Amino acid sequence: MIFDLDGTLFQTETLLLPAYHAMFDTLRAEGLYKGETPPESLILGSLGMLLEHIWQRVMPDVDPAVHRRADSLLLDYQLEGLRQGDGRMYDSVADTLSRLRSQGVRLFVASNGLEPYVKGVVEHKGLAPLFEGLYSAGEFQTRSKVDLVRMLMDTYDVRSAWMVGDRSSDVEAGLKNGLTVIGCDYAGFRKEGELEGAHAILSHFEELAALIK
Repeated sequence: MIFDLDGTLFQTETLLLPAYHAMFDTLRAEGLYKGETPPESLILGSLGMLLEHIWQRVMPDVDPAVHRRADSLLLDYQLEGLRQGDGRMYDSVADTLSRLRSQGVRLFVASNGLEPYVKGVVEHKGLAPLFEGLYSAGEFQTRSKVDLVRMLMDTYDVRSAWMVGDRSSDVEAGLKNGLTVIGCDYAGFRKEGELEGAHAILSHFEELAALIK
C-alpha cells in the first residue's frame, strides 16, 4: 500500500495552521509581505499540491523569492512544532498500519511535501519502522505524484499495490500507474468530485483493515 501523508495519515491542520500564521508574521517582520494573512481555507484547499503551486494560490502577487522564503519558514516552524509534540495522526492510523504490516503488507508513503517534513512527521509520530520507503516530491524533484509513485514502484519492484489518498492527485497517481485507488473522505479538504475514479471510499481510516479482506 502506498499512502499519501497529509489528509490521509496525518491531520495536517493540527501542525500546519500555527506554522502558517507564524510564517506570515515573520514575512511581515522581514518586509517581504504586506497585509493580512490570507484565509486558512486557501492553504487547506491547496493541500496535496506541490508547494510552488500552493504559494501561487495563497499569495499570487509576490516575487517568487518570497515563495522560496515561505518554503523555508513554513518547514522550520512545522519541524519545531513536531519537536514540541504538535500535530496528530488520524484516529486508528498507528493501529491499522501495524495490523497491515503484521499481515505482510508492504507500506510506503508518497507525498508532494518536502523531504524533512514528510520524514519528520513519520519519525516523530513513531511510525517509521512500519514503512519500507518514504518518498517525497521534495527529495526526488518530481513534477507530479504520478511520476513519484512510478519511481517508487520501479525502485522497490512493486508490481501490484493500492494507492490510498484524499486528493485528485492521489487518484490520478494510482490510476495512471495501474493501481487500485482507495479514496479517503474524512479530511474535509477535497473539492466535490475530487475522488471520482477511486475504487473504494473510506469514511474512517480504520475501514482500510476490513476492506483488504
